[in-house]
Amino acid sequence: MSMAAPAVAAGPSSAENMPATANGPTENSAEAQKRPQFGTRFLTDPRQVFQHNAWDNVEWSAEQEQAAQKKVQENSQPLPAEKQEEFDNRANKYWNDFYTIHENGFFKDRHWLFTEFPELAPQQKPPQDAEANLLNVEDVPSTHNDTEFPGASASYRILEVGCGVGNTVFPILKTNNDPGLFVYCCDFSSTAVDLVKSNPEYDPSCCHAFVHDMSDASAEYPIPDHSLDVIVLIFVLSALHPQKMQNSINRLARLLKPGGVLLLRDYGRYDMAQLRFKKGRCLSENFYVRGDGTRVYFFTQDELHDLFSSAGLEKVQNLVDRRLQVNRGKQLTMYRVWVQCKYRKVLVPP
Repeated sequence: MSMAAPAVAAGPSSAENMPATANGPTENSAEAQKRPQFGTRFLTDPRQVFQHNAWDNVEWSAEQEQAAQKKVQENSQPLPAEKQEEFDNRANKYWNDFYTIHENGFFKDRHWLFTEFPELAPQQKPPQDAEANLLNVEDVPSTHNDTEFPGASASYRILEVGCGVGNTVFPILKTNNDPGLFVYCCDFSSTAVDLVKSNPEYDPSCCHAFVHDMSDASAEYPIPDHSLDVIVLIFVLSALHPQKMQNSINRLARLLKPGGVLLLRDYGRYDMAQLRFKKGRCLSENFYVRGDGTRVYFFTQDELHDLFSSAGLEKVQNLVDRRLQVNRGKQLTMYRVWVQCKYRKVLVPP
């Protein structure tokens, strides 16, 4: 199917590329909760494009791909090194400012997570065949000196890195009925973590929120290595400087139990958000700074595979979600490109 080059909807620079678009600018949480796993609604007749708010697995023509590449190249002149260093040094301030301004009104709860990542759904147990060749977690030495830590008695542990104000954490806690579940959540922004803790649904008996800079690979997590069943990264790895990504993933991989999984959903190359950036916003190749000072990178599948496999994780899923979202009122089409990954830690004795 041949399609025209992306038509980009205009919008305020402070919000144009923010992670709230994980649910899409036109898809509300109720629609997302009802929607089956993506890949079921196809646009076969371009004349019908405005009949629905979103279309799945939209194929790009060669012309559309070339137009996107040209748009990115036009705006790829990087900012001076001193400006880049300033954005790196002040990253914490920019994210605290963001959450101070928006508090919990910017993001929508991510109920779609349970269709895309069933590991987060109620009473999840690892499949029998996945356990067959795994090294027993008790045989793996722990680097944690304490015998007690938050959630030490839990039988199923989930960590979300970059939790924001809890739009993933609280749906998990409300939906998952496993009494052995414990959820950890952390964010670079102390303001965001304070908002999570002040939420009336926050319960320290099954959840532990803490401030953490995942880009600092030497920073300790409040949980021992080899203790997590699931790690969730939703539109957060893209906020790191590209040079800090590998060490951050290496550190997270150590936290996983044998058989534990790392789940990621993030921005893909040539997403609408990338094509919206004007000149003067590029930090390095495919890495940009928004109007509010926060930063974002746009991935390919191969880049993410290299990051995870270099950390000793094996691929379970690595796919691109190309979605056409529609503003029927303004007759605008918006092409979204997200990458979704699932990688598993498997340790087999030599």
